[in-house]
Amino acid sequence: MMMGLLAFENNQGLWNGGYYSQFFGIGGVMVTVAILWLSTGYFGGIGAPFAPYFWPYLGQVPKKKERQRPVRVYMDGCFDLMHYGHANALRQAKLLGDQLVVGVVSDEEIVANKGPPVLSMEERLTLVSGLKWVDEVIPNAPYEITEEFMNTLFSKYNIDYIIHGDDPCLLPDGTDAYALAKKAGRYKQIRRTEGVSSTDIVGRILQTFKHKEGVNENAGVKSCDQMKTQLSNFLPTSRRIMQFSNGQAPSPGARVVYIDGAFDLFHAGHVEILRSARQLGDFLLVGVHDDQSIREKRGYPPIMHLHERTLGVLACRYVDEVIIGAPLEVSRDMVCYKFL
Repeated sequence: MMMGLLAFENNQGLWNGGYYSQFFGIGGVMVTVAILWLSTGYFGGIGAPFAPYFWPYLGQVPKKKERQRPVRVYMDGCFDLMHYGHANALRQAKLLGDQLVVGVVSDEEIVANKGPPVLSMEERLTLVSGLKWVDEVIPNAPYEITEEFMNTLFSKYNIDYIIHGDDPCLLPDGTDAYALAKKAGRYKQIRRTEGVSSTDIVGRILQTFKHKEGVNENAGVKSCDQMKTQLSNFLPTSRRIMQFSNGQAPSPGARVVYIDGAFDLFHAGHVEILRSARQLGDFLLVGVHDDQSIREKRGYPPIMHLHERTLGVLACRYVDEVIIGAPLEVSRDMVCYKFL
């Protein structure tokens, strides 16, 4: 008994200043419960009985934030003769999720639904992969969102939403190519970029080369520039340029690489040369020549005007900054230019 009391003393007792041997055994347990019950009523609660007072506050205890899966969106297209309208569509699609997966429609599907493409699948894949908003590319995608392909998107690629522009996309039989996605409630829509289309660009190419070869020179038709102005309805705004721009200056001590050119009808070759240039340094600055300089050098104006070509370059993931209307010759002032 004395040894048990000493052991209890070493543990400092139940309360300071007293040793309660009567707490041992069944009777001790009953006395303890009674004391706690009485103290709950008298002091407003001690121990387990007062836990309900704290229940409303348990929700305020910080919990470990569960990591949510990124929202993945899918958008497809032919992306033939890619232009800033395509880039702007993919930019808008990326805003609807965290990761953008792009399907590039196969040559066979394009032929069956629209006619033969101008660019090969490899060229179109290079162009799409080179855009700064694209995270993943699916080659040889179908033109129509079939039930089988839609299930593949949901299960294999973890796609949450299928995106398309507000312009209708009809199959040869007149049905909506995205009908099943809409019915499944997994469809979202973006606004089509006005002022440009692949058909429009083909028209500009034909008009430009007719003028270059002297066709209809004496037929009283309007000049190439006038016709091109009618075909192009693009209205350049500072907001659009800011949307395409990275908005970042080179960090102190960064190696800045400069490359310039016309970059007319932005194509896979442009993407590859910009990628190679970016690998030479930390920051890629691209000069885009103005329309008049290109006319004087080539003898005919560019297909795409200056601001259209600027957006095409800015959309490329390897480009950090653009000089709009850069001179053909690199001056000393340009070499010594400091970014603020």
